[in-house]
Amino acid sequence: MGQRECRQQVYDHRLRELVRHTGDVGIAVELGVPRSTVAGWLCSDPQPVVSLDVLEMTDVTLQAEVVELRRRVQTLNGVLGLLLAVLRVAGFRLDRVYISDPAARNDLLRAVERARKNLSASAILRVLRISASRYNLWVRAERGCSIDDRTMCPRSSPNKLTPDEVVVIEQMVTAERYRHVPTGRLAVLAQRLGKVFASPSTWYRLVRDQGWRRPRRRLHPNSPKVGVRASKPDEIWHIDASCVRLVDGTKVWLHAVIDNFSRKILAWCVAERFDISNAAAVLQAAVCNAVGGDPQPQLMADGGIENFNAEVDDLVGRGLLSRVRALVEVRFSNSMIESWWNNLKHQWLFLHRLETVAAVRRHVTFYVAEYNATIPHAAFSGQTPDEVYFGRGAEIPAQLEAAKRAAQARRLAANRAMSCEIC
Repeated sequence: MGQRECRQQVYDHRLRELVRHTGDVGIAVELGVPRSTVAGWLCSDPQPVVSLDVLEMTDVTLQAEVVELRRRVQTLNGVLGLLLAVLRVAGFRLDRVYISDPAARNDLLRAVERARKNLSASAILRVLRISASRYNLWVRAERGCSIDDRTMCPRSSPNKLTPDEVVVIEQMVTAERYRHVPTGRLAVLAQRLGKVFASPSTWYRLVRDQGWRRPRRRLHPNSPKVGVRASKPDEIWHIDASCVRLVDGTKVWLHAVIDNFSRKILAWCVAERFDISNAAAVLQAAVCNAVGGDPQPQLMADGGIENFNAEVDDLVGRGLLSRVRALVEVRFSNSMIESWWNNLKHQWLFLHRLETVAAVRRHVTFYVAEYNATIPHAAFSGQTPDEVYFGRGAEIPAQLEAAKRAAQARRLAANRAMSCEIC
């Protein structure tokens, strides 16, 4: 049989002190403490207890101390900000200077030891900008070297760049004067100028390690915030081609024409291979289906060969449409049809397993019909592209606004009519 474990009772030290102070054994006996244990408390010397002084403080004392600590923290933050500003203006950095004086290193090491009570060693080294190996060498203080700062010692690393050379490299890297010179060629230019003789790889390493930034903030011309906008149907068209892949990797090509005013897809096709005649066929279908009455719609297209070929040139030559090249002849892009490609692919085609060209054509047929006739467009206050293109949905925004106000009134009445035993 195993022996039954006997656990010794532990009592609060404040209860022992109370019994010693009053000499009243009954205080502890009433709480279930054996009389022999209480007698032992009276006979033995008080035992030291490790505790925190804040546990003995009152709430008022603690609150006063918190206020005082906050004030001291604010003062230290102000002093720290001033010291950092002075160091930044003075350009002093510990990783660029030798510390050959042992007394100076010892003062710094003592400061590090004091800071380690509140900061980790890695954080302290990051603030000082010195490596761990250099700090450890300071601690070990190797004998026999007149310059104990061995990681910066010219005898241990005779080919190491001097601090003055590092400063020159930083000035050239960050100077507006040389911002047009690539970093690798800037290293060779510095050699030609007789300033610093260091390899381009050393320059790249210093730029990476020191976090220097070349002054190359690019100034781009302001792009249009709003794209080109037509004032009536069939005034501006957009054409583009895109492709999707079947599950076996085969490419299937899509061509479409969209009306700028109504966002309606006027014509489209799905082809098994890329053919320049597909674009001309889609444009011919769009011309036949046009109802806007514009004698010559302006076609906006990119510079692909499917848009600039003999067949499309024939349509332009017959006066059926005019053609401009996006971002070349006009400052606007062809983003309207490109945005539609993104919606078609990510909101519908990519949700299905595309195994054949017929499956792609079936899915595109469904989506184009839904897009034109069913899905309200955000730019038209609830109207669909078909309603805007054919001009039969002008009353839709007013109807939706009236229905919205009626729904809000019904919701308000229903919520006010609800009651319970509490309210």
